[in-house]
Amino acid sequence: MGIGFKELLIILAIALLVFGAKRLKTIGSDLGGAIKGFKKAMEEGEDLENKQLNSPSRDTAKDADFDSTPSSEKTGGKSNA
Repeated sequence: MGIGFKELLIILAIALLVFGAKRLKTIGSDLGGAIKGFKKAMEEGEDLENKQLNSPSRDTAKDADFDSTPSSEKTGGKSNA
C-alpha cells in the first residue's frame, strides 16, 4: 500500500509546478546534504560509543565511595544516641 510510480510522478509534477526547476534543484541538494551530514554524525557517534564500550579506561575510579565508618566517628563528634 505504498506510493506507486504514477503517484510519485504526480507528486513530482506538482512540486515542479509549485517550486520551479531551479528552486526544486536547490531544495533537493540541500536535503541531500542534510541527510549526508546526519548519517556522518550518526556514524561518528556510534564509533565513539563503540570505542568507549570496548576500551575501559585505565582509571578504575569508583562511582561512589562507601565507607563503613559512621560520620560522627570521622569528625570526632559524639552522637546523641
